[in-house]
Amino acid sequence: MLQKETVVIIGASSPIAREIACEYAAQGYSLLLLGRKKNQLERLSHDLEIRYQVPVEIGVFDGMNKSEIESCYQAIYDKERILAGIIMAIGYLGDQLESEKNIDETARIMTINCNACCYFISLFANYFEERKKGFIIGISSVAGDRGRFSNYTYGAAKGAFSLYLQGLRARLHRSRVQVLTVKPGFTDTRMTYGKKGMFLVASPKKVALDIVKAQIKGKNEIYTPWFWKYIMFVIKQIPESIFKKLKL
Repeated sequence: MLQKETVVIIGASSPIAREIACEYAAQGYSLLLLGRKKNQLERLSHDLEIRYQVPVEIGVFDGMNKSEIESCYQAIYDKERILAGIIMAIGYLGDQLESEKNIDETARIMTINCNACCYFISLFANYFEERKKGFIIGISSVAGDRGRFSNYTYGAAKGAFSLYLQGLRARLHRSRVQVLTVKPGFTDTRMTYGKKGMFLVASPKKVALDIVKAQIKGKNEIYTPWFWKYIMFVIKQIPESIFKKLKL
């Protein structure tokens, strides 16, 4: 693996993204870590450089600010890096009850989990389409498969993001660019800590390994852990007349 090829990880300070960074660093890729928290990115970059002896750079942006996203991408493009692929790992669970009362919370959940992801990916998609090579990984969620009483705002954002990736996959197929949609179930992260109703919780390491293996195999979509595919299949089969009465 040529070390000059770079994998870009957006939302790199999340637990899953950190584990993904380790996997690609171990393969010899250089890394560009993007996120909101500069201190965390700096600590992660130093750790990766020491452990894997690969170049690691960082960049800071706010997912709520479209102009910052554009500026961040332009800074990457201007350096004429050779990009191997990108992983979109930003996410914000938010507060469902607050989103029902406060339009700002609704906007934050929708913007971070869908709009910001699509803005960023749309810029990189043109780069990979021109190269006719590369991969785009979008971390969505099983929550996007069906609107549920307990988190439908977050689920709506993730569902829209999954549809965006599906359409992008059809577009970039002609250019031999892989677009992988990842739908994790409950994962042991800060975002889910202390939340009620958590079961079959997976480790970030397990999820990261599944993601990297799926990318290497050229897959289009995965549920992780694998059994969530069947859990969600059952949930999607429940008739609406019954489902709307359930407080899931």
